[in-house]
Amino acid sequence: MLSNRIALIAVTALAPAIWGTTYLVTTEFLPPDRPLFAALVRALPAGLLLVALTRRLPRGQWWWRSLVLGTLNIGVFLALLFVAAYRLPGGVAATVGAIQPLIVAVLASGLLGERLTPRTAIAGIAGVAGVSLLVLRAGAKLDVLGVAAALGGAVVMATGVVLSKRWTSPAPLLATTGWQLVAGGLVLLPVALLVEGPPPSGLTAGNILGYAYLAIPGAAVAYALWFRGIRGLSATSVTFLSLLSPLVATTVGWLVLGQHLTTAQLLGAVIVLAALVAAQIPLKKKENHADHSVRSGGRRREPSGDRSAIARP
Repeated sequence: MLSNRIALIAVTALAPAIWGTTYLVTTEFLPPDRPLFAALVRALPAGLLLVALTRRLPRGQWWWRSLVLGTLNIGVFLALLFVAAYRLPGGVAATVGAIQPLIVAVLASGLLGERLTPRTAIAGIAGVAGVSLLVLRAGAKLDVLGVAAALGGAVVMATGVVLSKRWTSPAPLLATTGWQLVAGGLVLLPVALLVEGPPPSGLTAGNILGYAYLAIPGAAVAYALWFRGIRGLSATSVTFLSLLSPLVATTVGWLVLGQHLTTAQLLGAVIVLAALVAAQIPLKKKENHADHSVRSGGRRREPSGDRSAIARP
């Protein structure tokens, strides 16, 4: 059982690790100043591909559930991320976003019965401190709207993670992932057209390769792994893995772009890894009492819903 859990954690961790390469791909391969179009291309084609491959459509309440989850996990989250990225230095946006595990822990305690332990709280605070050391630079300027967007993105994504754990479906993982990507892409479509106008013309082979990377590994594969982790692990454990994104982004910048690493950044990386590992240690039986309270007769209570739905990660 322990080896299975470790394997699932490792596989799920690939998703934020892949997302950590987004900055490199965006700056080196994509046209400048088109982040919403990049987000749209990342989500909608990947979702349509997964729906076509699985040939599954939602049923009953999974139509609106897919819309809600896709909007939270992908559509609104990426839009807010775009606002934060444009109005804040990258380090500030990443540091504010690092509060997401704490938000998930609080929401999960109320909606999923997960115990909010001192260890989780300390790991969450340490995660924010570690990311700030890793990416925050002296003299970084704050912008109220940018900070609000970054915080809103963390809240939106945290809510999406918890609801993804709460709402279950017997449908295949790839089908549900496709539904959410399509829903998120459709939410982004009018926003991208309104803010950035029509798609860029004269795309190069490098541009197309970059967009393909964001759509296939960066969305179809990464989100499937992420939602698989949410299905098999606690919401809190999964969301702490998101701290890998700024860590991987910093590492890739050092290895590929030749960026300099400071002692403070190395310390931040150690703190992030320590917080991440601490959050993955299973709770003792006494600590896990709240989780058992949602079980009845040895079986976990499933939320009421349309069990005939086709899909969910």
